[in-house]
Amino acid sequence: MISVSNLSYAFKIGKKDKENVVPVLHDVHLHVAKGEIVAIVGRSGSGKSTLLNLISGFIRPEIGEITIGGTKVSGLTESKWAEFRLNHLGFIFQSFQLIPSMTAYENVEFPLVLKGVNEKDRKEKTLEMLKRVGLEPYQNHYPGELSGGQQQRVSIARALVLNPPLILADEPTGSLDSENERELLNFIKELNEDYGITFLMITHDHEVASIAHRKVEIVDGYLKEGRMLHEVQR
Repeated sequence: MISVSNLSYAFKIGKKDKENVVPVLHDVHLHVAKGEIVAIVGRSGSGKSTLLNLISGFIRPEIGEITIGGTKVSGLTESKWAEFRLNHLGFIFQSFQLIPSMTAYENVEFPLVLKGVNEKDRKEKTLEMLKRVGLEPYQNHYPGELSGGQQQRVSIARALVLNPPLILADEPTGSLDSENERELLNFIKELNEDYGITFLMITHDHEVASIAHRKVEIVDGYLKEGRMLHEVQR
């Protein structure tokens, strides 16, 4: 599902004549199989967010290659990347990234609008997703009227509405209390087991990483493969 090879990245700070180069990732190799949950764990500043941003196309790699689902994405143009993300990737963010002026229904519906899905099909798919995450009764509520756990479920419904084969999760429980964290982690496991969705998560929380099939540690920009947590039965 994901193949990363020979990936290195450095931030360049300052003007060209006085440019400071700050290495972040060093010769990263990573393979995520279809149907896996893989957790990348590491301290703040270890490079895990940079790696996720490279895999999702929000940062362009200068050295190395990234392939997702057989497509070499590291060479895509901005417009092709945007199209690829819409059709193949779902995202779960720590801060939910919901549009505050839109209801739960409208937030979930939004990717379908971007893709040009007709109104009848949009309604059917949106309500199906809200029902799947247990929020159909809250479809007309705005994000500010929902709890943190409910907002994260709206963001998951939005991530799922286009049926992506891969979901990238950035500290998905970082804004949740312990009860909502447990519920979300159980839900991620259910989605993986019932629908075969592949998850790549970054986290500093080993409790979150415990649901993964594999744990990969990142230390000072270097990846270190962790022990197998479960066998993937696929």
